[in-house]
Amino acid sequence: MTTTAVTNIANLVTNDPSLGNGTPLGLIRDAAVVIDGDRVVWTGETSKAPATDNVLDAAGRAVIPGFVDSHSHLVFAGDRTEEFNARMSGQPYAAGGIRTTVAATRAASDDELSANVARYLAEALRQGTTTFETKSGYGLSVEDEARSLRIAARHTDEVTYLGAHVVPAEFADDPAGYVDLVTGPMLDACAPHARWIDVFCERGAFDGDQARAVLTAGRARGLHPRVHANQLTYGPGVQLAVELDAASADHCTHLTDADVDALGQGDTVATLLPGAEFSTRAAWPDARRLLDAGATVALSTDCNPGSSFTSSLPFCVALAVRDMGMTPDEALWAATAGGAAALRRTDVGRIAPGARADLVLLDAPSHVHLAYRPGVPLVAAVWRGGKRVDR
Repeated sequence: MTTTAVTNIANLVTNDPSLGNGTPLGLIRDAAVVIDGDRVVWTGETSKAPATDNVLDAAGRAVIPGFVDSHSHLVFAGDRTEEFNARMSGQPYAAGGIRTTVAATRAASDDELSANVARYLAEALRQGTTTFETKSGYGLSVEDEARSLRIAARHTDEVTYLGAHVVPAEFADDPAGYVDLVTGPMLDACAPHARWIDVFCERGAFDGDQARAVLTAGRARGLHPRVHANQLTYGPGVQLAVELDAASADHCTHLTDADVDALGQGDTVATLLPGAEFSTRAAWPDARRLLDAGATVALSTDCNPGSSFTSSLPFCVALAVRDMGMTPDEALWAATAGGAAALRRTDVGRIAPGARADLVLLDAPSHVHLAYRPGVPLVAAVWRGGKRVDR
């Protein structure tokens, strides 16, 4: 295979403390990275770099791992501009707005839905996101949930079945019947197309008992749990996620001390979604509290048409530093290695021998500029699987 070295990197973030300065970012200064095929095969100081077929001079700029977005909702149609405008004019966010997108999604063709997913994933890739999870949840019928997952699977391996997003209008008087559908015929149709199962355990969506039934049924079919937990109120979602060894509890806005302790002691990642708080003017999650308790924290976009219509993880990094108590180092780690942990992946979210060659070259000397210069398009180049992306 052809080897390529990226040299003269001012600051290389490896997310491997053994390779760099001993911090979680594993920072190497005056660094180089060697790519062979789709893998990283060497990192170190530029002066020690081995000979390669090709050399790219980073010219004193920073290189970071590709962002890992472990929570998005990209299979949808329609627009909720009016809802956002009303909310910004003083109306609070409620989960019921999801049903607006359900109607539009059901009415859309497969080609329209696939084009939407491709559009937003390309948008995210241009901003440095090289690994992305996405969910169903805007179909809420057997046929529409299954086709949503089939469409998602054309674009990413990280596909999540979210039939338990909200109870659709046709089951408004029979939520138990809808849970039976989600855990029965809908699960049968959807399980072959997904890796994960998720549930919105929240006021206005599904209570703790219903969420448990959904997650345990999915786990019996080989789908690993994730949970929308504790976004709008205090509730059982976080405790249920930890109990069932969910890969992540997502949102984590309203936490008791017991919730924080559980996340600090278990393997479930606390995935924070600052785009949702930004877009709903809700209280910010307290990342500092989670980090100080020893929890693993991830940052993701929650990209969806209602409550967080952003595909930009750099934007989320800046929000986390400004409003959630994270340092620039912690926020970058959470948006890369943290996201990988939330997907239980070891091949992404880091730049180390054996990892997939997902690199982002910043038009800045340091990753700190992601928070220091918010809103500025700092991504100069992206490699995904060793291939430079045409931006």
